[in-house]
Amino acid sequence: MIRVKVDGDENLYHADFECFVDLNPRQAGVHMSRFEEVVGEAIDEVVLGEAFAAEVLASHIAERIRERQDGLRAEVSVTARYPVTVSTPASGQQTQEIYVLFGTAVSSVRGIRTLTGVQAQGMTACPCAQEMVGGLARERLAEQGFDAEQIEQAIEAVPIATHNQRGIGTLHIGCPEGRSSWIDAPELLQIVEQSMSSEIYELMKRPDELAVVAKAHSQPRFVEDCVREMVRRVVEDYPDLPGEAFVMARQENLETIHRHNVTAERYGKLDDLRVELESGEHQRHHTTVREWLEAPAT
Repeated sequence: MIRVKVDGDENLYHADFECFVDLNPRQAGVHMSRFEEVVGEAIDEVVLGEAFAAEVLASHIAERIRERQDGLRAEVSVTARYPVTVSTPASGQQTQEIYVLFGTAVSSVRGIRTLTGVQAQGMTACPCAQEMVGGLARERLAEQGFDAEQIEQAIEAVPIATHNQRGIGTLHIGCPEGRSSWIDAPELLQIVEQSMSSEIYELMKRPDELAVVAKAHSQPRFVEDCVREMVRRVVEDYPDLPGEAFVMARQENLETIHRHNVTAERYGKLDDLRVELESGEHQRHHTTVREWLEAPAT
């Protein structure tokens, strides 16, 4: 558990750490106690009294591990869960939501390479089923004697039913060596939540439930649409990101009318994603997160 004090208020983060080091060939093994020492020291230096940034903490730990272990390369990943108080859309009810932060850093002779990530939950409404229900509604309205213009007016005015999914969206952006991290995690969380059909809330009054359901059905999205929207938002919202930056967008939908879940993802260097969005042409090779983390500096 990490305790962070910001403007006099303390927040608790449940955090998991993974630490790796590539040993110098002349060294037989690691100094196990130094891992825990480095983590504790980095938390004291980086976190206490400051806003928590997972990738910054991971960077400090990775750099210190490589130095203390006399290693060639060190990689540290931090996964932190933390609560945020938000307001519901209609009643303004205060409710606490749990979000996930990810921070990965690689320290080598080339410098520090970081990966910042977030994960949030939301709701998606299926476009395919909604189209079929809309078709059924048109048939039944026609049977009741409504003309074509009246039918379309009704369809436009009334939300059309479809099946819904709770979605889990994840977004990572990587920063190459020689550049300080520019990513604000709350901004990424907004992108993830807004890429789904609607945000969801732990505690809602009935007007809030209506607002969430109506919003979701007004912008139905497939699991792939959520990934496309995340990628589009990153490209458009961060025009100053270097082409060597890395992006990974992933969406998992917990299906309600199937016994399986559905997942979509897209990852690669930002330059490739920009070209793909502008040209509509599929890029042959998608750089993976492992390839990007281990790539030499350019």
